[in-house]
Amino acid sequence: MSHKHKDLDVYHGHRIVNGEQLRSQFEPDPDETGHRGHLRRRILHGVMLTLLVAIVVLGAGGAWAVLTGRLVIPQPQASAAQTLGCPSATFDYSPPESVHVNVFNAAGKEGLAKTIGDQLAQRKFAVGTVDNEKAAGSPTAVIVAGPAGESAAFTVQRHVPGSVFRLDGRGDTTVDLILLPSFKELKDPGVIDQTPGTLLCEGATPSPLVPVTPPQ
Repeated sequence: MSHKHKDLDVYHGHRIVNGEQLRSQFEPDPDETGHRGHLRRRILHGVMLTLLVAIVVLGAGGAWAVLTGRLVIPQPQASAAQTLGCPSATFDYSPPESVHVNVFNAAGKEGLAKTIGDQLAQRKFAVGTVDNEKAAGSPTAVIVAGPAGESAAFTVQRHVPGSVFRLDGRGDTTVDLILLPSFKELKDPGVIDQTPGTLLCEGATPSPLVPVTPPQ
């Protein structure tokens, strides 16, 4: 009797799927995978290009708005700490001969620094550098000193009506007197207030000047 060749891939009439055939059913089609990857790259490229164009358009529009005045960028407001460095201490009037002051002309008036330097020297101030400077502002003058020179700056300020004090980081007691365009003249030496007081700083509102009667 002849025996039929037994098909090992068929069992009870059902075809047996081996591991290799099973994996082949789940492996992605290389062509399909490549197509999807290409599609994703195109979508990502399109999104990036759109964002780039939007950024350029917004930047150009913002610049045009600023240049034409349609958009005003708010500037940081000066805080109290920035008008600052304004000492709140009360200072005594120092003897002028103990005050070393440099005089700078930023008023655009020829020879003004020398004139005022000579007048301060006549009042016994120790006058140092006398030179021109570039500066602007509404006060008559700016008096600049470091923490160690605050008392000396107070004494100088009593001679310069309408001046304001500005603190800087110098470590000595020297004082810079910077004369601005609105400066006219020093206060009459006969009416200088020599009583204790405080410095008038930038950003502060000057108090009304009270006439001082010289001692008899």
